[in-house]
This record gives sequence, C-alpha cells and structure tokens, in this order.
Amino acid sequence: MIRSEILKDIAPILRDQLVICNIGIPSQELHAIDDQSTNFYMLGTMGLASSIGLGLAMVQPKPVIVIDGDGSVLTNLGTLPTIGNNAPSNYILLIIDNGSYGSTGDQPTYTGRKTSLTGMAKAAGCDRVVECQAEDTGAVLQEALDAQEATVIVCKCESGNAKMPVITMDPVVIRDRFMKAVQA
Repeated sequence: MIRSEILKDIAPILRDQLVICNIGIPSQELHAIDDQSTNFYMLGTMGLASSIGLGLAMVQPKPVIVIDGDGSVLTNLGTLPTIGNNAPSNYILLIIDNGSYGSTGDQPTYTGRKTSLTGMAKAAGCDRVVECQAEDTGAVLQEALDAQEATVIVCKCESGNAKMPVITMDPVVIRDRFMKAVQA
C-alpha cells in the first residue's frame, strides 16, 4: 500500500477528528479523498506538523491526529523528545514511513536503511509507540483513539504518490475554517 491508499482506508476514522496533515502531497491526497473543515492542511513549513499538532493538543481537550511523514520528522527530530516529555493524552502522531521524501520526488530517506523512527521515538521518551504495516493502520489508529493515551504510530508502507490536484483553497480559508472547527 502507498500513502494515499492508507489515507482512503483511515478517512472514516479521521472524519470529524482534528487532523493536522503534513506538507505537500499528503495534504493534497487527504484533501482530495475526504476534505473536512476539521483537517488543517500544511502548505508550507516542512517538519512542523507534529509540533503544531502538539501545541493544539495541549490547549484543548479534543483528540488531535497528526499525519506526518518520515522525511518531515527527520527534518525536525527535536519534536520527538518534546512530544515524549509533554504530549497530553489526546495527541496521536501517525508517521507514514514510506522511506522517501514523497513530496519532492521520492528521494530515499534513512528510514529505508538503518534508521528506525520507532526506536527514536522510544528513546526520546514517547511511552506508547506502535509500529505497524500499512494494512493495519486503521485498526491501530482506532485503538490509539480508544486508549486515550499519547501515541506515536509508525506505519511502514511503500513509496509512491497518487496523482491528486493541488489544494486551491486559500491558506487563510483553511486556517479560519479549521479554527471554527476547533472551537465548535
């Protein structure tokens, strides 16, 4: 399975949850698959979805699901110890680890070699870290929501991008409708 197939599979679970989605093609895929006002699409700032989601989880009680990629997490490794030491029970970080920088041409990341984000998250102090295969992501995500514990999920999948249209919605509109959804 590639990332877009995972997103299609978990879309019913994500519906009406607060979702922060990684920059670039992942946001385009989620937007095309199931656009929701509760989805915040990152159109810039590679590596910051996990940090933005953590801040949101810390200031309000609703579950926050961050969809991030291995490449983005690798560009901001400081986020893992921050999550490990501060994540509230309503925070879920779903790292879709396809071993590549998918939005920039599928150049390989080190997670396709010897680097383990699962091991890094555990070493950073994240207590609940689950690694799964792509086809198990929905069940693991639902289990994390049900557990109501801060969770890092590392989903191993194949590299590849689905052909999706760019998001034409103005970033201010994305922000404003998301802020209304958070306050609802």
